[in-house]
Amino acid sequence: MKQSPATNKLSLTVQYASEAKDLPTRAQFRRWFAAALLGDVSVTLRIVDVEEGRELNKNYRGKNYATNVLTFVYDDAPVSGDVVICAPVVTKEAAEQGKDLLAHYAHMTIHSALHMQGYDHEVESEAEEMEALETSMMLKLRLNDPYQS
Repeated sequence: MKQSPATNKLSLTVQYASEAKDLPTRAQFRRWFAAALLGDVSVTLRIVDVEEGRELNKNYRGKNYATNVLTFVYDDAPVSGDVVICAPVVTKEAAEQGKDLLAHYAHMTIHSALHMQGYDHEVESEAEEMEALETSMMLKLRLNDPYQS
């Protein structure tokens, strides 16, 4: 059951385990995560460098490279889990795609928040629904549509 945003509760812990520069603040991550809440969520958000990102992706997904974001959901109520964002990958993607770095972090945060709440993009119809939500949430934050070039 989806609640109104005013009643949603967010428990957020942010861990900085990266040497990257220009990382978002805890307040920014909180704002972005809160914008994507469809219910109560408890999350630990960890910002990592390539080595830790690669190790986690290899151990949990069998892929030997660092990816932009990993989301681990636990079967608890309220929804709880861990999110790992690899700072160097996000920085590289933003530069390659000509996107504002903080806006790309906002998108990755919203994307992971939706994953935690049951959204996925493995099939086209689900991907379209998830992308539409991401776009709507980014626009409400007065940020650009992440899927427009």
